[in-house]
Amino acid sequence: MPSSLRARLRSTLTAVLTAAALLTPAGPAGAQPATDLPEFEQQVLFKASQDPGYACFRIPAIVRTTAGTLLAFAEGRVLNCGDAADIDIVLKRSTDGGRTWGPLQVVNEGAGDTHGNPAPVVDRRTGRILLAETYNTGRTDAGNCSVPCDRTPHLQYSDDDGRTWSEPRDLSGEILPGHWNSWYATGPVHGIQLSRGKHAGRLVFGVNTETWDGSRVTANHAALIVSDDGGDTWRIGATDSWPIAQDGTFRQKPSEVTLTERADGALLVSGREQDGTDPGHRSQTLSRDGGDSFATPFRGLPDLYTPQVQGATLRLGDRLLLSAPADPDRRRTMMVRSSYDGGRTWDSVDRGTVVTTDWSGYSDMAAVDASTVGLLYEGGAVDARDEIRFARFTEDWLEPRRGADPTTRDVAPGARPAAVLGGAGRTAGVRGGALSFDGADDAVRLPYRSRLALADGDFTASLFFRYTATTGEQPFLWMGGIGNSQPQVWLRGEPASDRVRALITTRSGATTVRTASVSTAGAHNDGRWHHLVLRRGGGNLTLFLDGTPVSTPDVPGSVSRNSPFGVHIGQRMDSRAFLTGAIDDVRVWNRALTDGELTAATKDAATRGTVLWLPMDQVSGSH
Repeated sequence: MPSSLRARLRSTLTAVLTAAALLTPAGPAGAQPATDLPEFEQQVLFKASQDPGYACFRIPAIVRTTAGTLLAFAEGRVLNCGDAADIDIVLKRSTDGGRTWGPLQVVNEGAGDTHGNPAPVVDRRTGRILLAETYNTGRTDAGNCSVPCDRTPHLQYSDDDGRTWSEPRDLSGEILPGHWNSWYATGPVHGIQLSRGKHAGRLVFGVNTETWDGSRVTANHAALIVSDDGGDTWRIGATDSWPIAQDGTFRQKPSEVTLTERADGALLVSGREQDGTDPGHRSQTLSRDGGDSFATPFRGLPDLYTPQVQGATLRLGDRLLLSAPADPDRRRTMMVRSSYDGGRTWDSVDRGTVVTTDWSGYSDMAAVDASTVGLLYEGGAVDARDEIRFARFTEDWLEPRRGADPTTRDVAPGARPAAVLGGAGRTAGVRGGALSFDGADDAVRLPYRSRLALADGDFTASLFFRYTATTGEQPFLWMGGIGNSQPQVWLRGEPASDRVRALITTRSGATTVRTASVSTAGAHNDGRWHHLVLRRGGGNLTLFLDGTPVSTPDVPGSVSRNSPFGVHIGQRMDSRAFLTGAIDDVRVWNRALTDGELTAATKDAATRGTVLWLPMDQVSGSH
């Protein structure tokens, strides 16, 4: 559709867009005393059916100006929802704290090319709003940008509170070195201005890039871009680079980084992790010198469950907030999680505050005022790309900080206790006590340790189970990731299929995924204790139930590589199935036990190579 026609269509609907009560009707600023405002409200801000001329909106970013105006940016995708077609950068403004919004503005028209990845940052000394963005040649289909992709950074600014914008200028000469010659992405999330220390006033935003050697991508990079003169000039600051091996593997690929200045002046840098071999759902590091360098390389965060997706951070009082989907398998269940120690640890998914259980993807946050946060996020009942929503919430809406969970001991060498979730209770076990699970939210979750990652070697997992359920998945043990392509190991009852089954998924190289599963005859849901063992060794995957083996050929590769990783008893990793039953004496070894050792293991004799050992006979602490 020609841009002039798109503009006319938008103009004719300005009144409708301005007055529409979308999901939550809202009055003008000042209509309600602050004490009467709801703790949470949201509305649809960008959607193809209400903003003609576009097939899809994606990639939200939001900032609050010095005048208190909220500026909500997005990519307006003209032809389809693909990442590399005709894409404009669009904007809506709110002058009443996000209760109502003005009409759609086109800040930067792609005119057939891709103009996207908005990364706005506000200079609070001058009031200028700067918008970093990335260009590439557009396509007419929904395919991705060809590798190497001709991505270049650009910058615009507004000196009138976002009403009008300067012509874009190309920043390639300042922040695009020759070896960043393939993928290049600004943001996409707001940048920040530092307020503490000798670099106060500095503007900072993030980029991620790739290097192409003429035949393949050989490295990926995450970097900070800084300006000390209000955005007149920019330079590359902190940079972290990760080589890509000949087989396409790499340890980490931090990207789409979000920045928050901590109370101590350090800069927390949190990024999406994408298919690195190090376990960890997101990557994170600090800069202690205003963005000039990283204190350490990025490191994975295995205990912070989220899919491969962009997220946002924001400081609110004594806590840091992270907005990101909570399902480690798919982009769904947008959640706000908190950190109370400057980002060193984050709330687990059972402690976060759910925004929606719908499909959800990219997000950004801005402070509306001292006690209110604005969240701009992709969401939809059918697809995460259906629409972009704006939610307002207060700190009172967030889940309060919770005390420590009860724990059960892990007697493996060097292990910390495992968290007992949902009120799992004690019951009589095979020997002494065991834990019972109610099928709703009970589980045991282990904190990450590197020894739990079983990699590509032999292993043995053993446990006792008891259940009577006749429907649903009944998870006993889950180690690793989830989904069709992530390395994992699990054992569960499948009563509807009248079997007990174990499965491993492995990865070799960059793309080779293999799966093997083995199952018993009968669900063994008779309410009695049964002993279940899964052994990988000798080229076979063998499942023993009460000593009776059934085998299938093993598949090579690692069972615990790549971003998603977690270890649960009684729960699927994505919290979409819980055990109704009981579990006792869970043990995992990083070797294949012999048949004789398996018999001895039931008498606590085999200890060499133990990486996990939950007797399940004690619960310490209380809910």
